Amino acid sequence: MRPTRLDATQIDAALCDLPLWQREAGPEGAVSLHRDFVFPDFNAAFGFMSRVAMMAERLDHHPDWSNTYNRVTINLSTHDAGGVTELDLRLARFCDAVVAASEPAAKP
Repeated sequence: MRPTRLDATQIDAALCDLPLWQREAGPEGAVSLHRDFVFPDFNAAFGFMSRVAMMAERLDHHPDWSNTYNRVTINLSTHDAGGVTELDLRLARFCDAVVAASEPAAKP
């Protein structure tokens, strides 16, 4: 089944739970979700990308992303639907969960 594109109200509601992501308009007006990640070093950035890549394969939904040393930039949109769908939200939540799980526990 083809994913359904979310409207602006649905995207804004979802972004309340994804505060580090931003809605971004592309060159042809298609909306995507955007986030920049910064890691301690290249190995951490590459490890993050590896985990996200495995989930992207499971979802059969692949991000537009780039990596420069410790930075990973991700834009999520469902090209077939012409904008953001639930698949993009799932992958954004997964990215956030990977980062949260890799952060060191707070010390008293």
